[in-house]
Amino acid sequence: MARTAVDPITTEIVRSAFKAAADEMNATLIRSAYTPIIYEMKDCSVALLDSEHRVLGQSAGLPIFLGNLEICTRLTEDAYGRAAWRPGDVWIMNDSYLTGTHLNDMTMFGPIFHDDECVGFAACRAHWLDVGAKDPGGSMDSTEIYQEGIRVPPVKVVEGGTERRDVVDLLGRNSRFSYPAMGDLRAQIACINTGAARLAAILDRHGLGTVLAAREAIFAQTERYERAAIAGIPDGTYAAEGCLDDDGITGEPCWVRVRVEVSGDEMTVDLTGSDDMQAGPVNCGEAQAISAARVAYKLLINPDNPPDGGAFRALSVKVRAGSLLAAEDPAPCQWYFTPLGLLIDLVVRALAEVLPEQAAAASYGDSMVISMSGLDPRTGRPWLDLEPTVGGWGAWQGSDGQDGLINNVNGSLKDLPIEVFETKFPMRLTEYGFRTDTGGAGRWRGGNGIVRQYEVGCDELTLYLWFERSRTPAWGLFGGEDATPPVVVLNPGRPDERRMLKCSRVKLRRGDVIRTMTGGGGGFGPVGDRDPELVRADVRDGHVSPEAARAVYGLEVEG
Repeated sequence: MARTAVDPITTEIVRSAFKAAADEMNATLIRSAYTPIIYEMKDCSVALLDSEHRVLGQSAGLPIFLGNLEICTRLTEDAYGRAAWRPGDVWIMNDSYLTGTHLNDMTMFGPIFHDDECVGFAACRAHWLDVGAKDPGGSMDSTEIYQEGIRVPPVKVVEGGTERRDVVDLLGRNSRFSYPAMGDLRAQIACINTGAARLAAILDRHGLGTVLAAREAIFAQTERYERAAIAGIPDGTYAAEGCLDDDGITGEPCWVRVRVEVSGDEMTVDLTGSDDMQAGPVNCGEAQAISAARVAYKLLINPDNPPDGGAFRALSVKVRAGSLLAAEDPAPCQWYFTPLGLLIDLVVRALAEVLPEQAAAASYGDSMVISMSGLDPRTGRPWLDLEPTVGGWGAWQGSDGQDGLINNVNGSLKDLPIEVFETKFPMRLTEYGFRTDTGGAGRWRGGNGIVRQYEVGCDELTLYLWFERSRTPAWGLFGGEDATPPVVVLNPGRPDERRMLKCSRVKLRRGDVIRTMTGGGGGFGPVGDRDPELVRADVRDGHVSPEAARAVYGLEVEG
């Protein structure tokens, strides 16, 4: 086919149409979902891809899935061939060693046909509340993937526009919460259908030749911007390392080691020095390690430019098979994102010396998950709540860090509102606010973590916790101080008070209290350079205590 010429205005119209299509896909998924983890917390992501599995448009979602959905369609084509794509089909998969994530993340995708030609794919991923793990929602102490739920290779769940009853039934029977799981399944199917309809409308309006020409112009422009930004970084090798508290089983730290090599207009993130696969569920598949490296790259390289098929042509990522960042069967992967949050912060730390205006101090670092299950006395039915918890982000040159923000792997994911939480579950939230003095001090202060306190309102509750980064709390940069790490206290101030960060199957009863306290973000720049008026404002707002103002900044400020 002869190459079609396209003008800049049409190119921008097509670029915006791709993004709008992805946004509509995301809205369809969220509005159709059955579980709060999707429709309230927005633990999902979508992408519109071209026929060569390159991103045309991606909506706001979880950054950790950046450029990852395309890997799923590509792997499926590698396994079954190009001829496997048929109009009206929708595929589903969740295999951790293919998708890179835990089994709760169900990825669905379908080919898009126009005039009998496959012109692209619509893809989405959403967290299913339960996929049949040995513990409701997922295990904190799994030692092999077979304990983590049903493992699905690429398989058709819709064929020729008709649901496959056998596959749907299989999935439903492997969830403790089958009805909402099937609702979320169909919300994802609706998302795929929306993407197909929107791309078809774009092609009908502009014609295939014009859309393809605009696509190539968009990709080329993005690649030029990325390469120019990398070329501005001095050639060299930059390194950083840090450790997780443990793998949930052995109690030993798990090390993530990063080397960033810059040569001309190309960058390589080398993760091969990281630890081997771990006994506990902190491992991830290679695909997600690549995605995390892309998130870190995008934080520093043209972050205002939305990613597309040209965004990562200048980036290479090296992983080592059998490491905790490229896990193999039967390694458990339930908390795959824990080393990835650290990885992202480490890439930024490694390049901070040559990109001081783009780099930020470390964030609180992990999703800090609390999970609770029991029987609801109001209905007699089982319930399950699984929540990531917000914390403090690192400061950067010219600004304090954000207080109480979700961690960097989760992006637009929201914490569960008190009203929704207390309506859905037999619990009370008795305190929710900022955790004073937890952000690292500096010329610019790190963001504070939060306190979120729960009171049990049912006869028996089973508690699971996955809190991290006490051995490597959020570090400061350029003289800024480190932040305060997380703490979880059961029944604070009572004779049976206990402190812990990770736990499985802890039994609690009506009236027991769970007090979760997340860490802050690191400070940036020397403490002595902070404007005294900012310190006084921090004390007035409750972010810094009068005692800390005196001890850290040398100022007498009344609260």
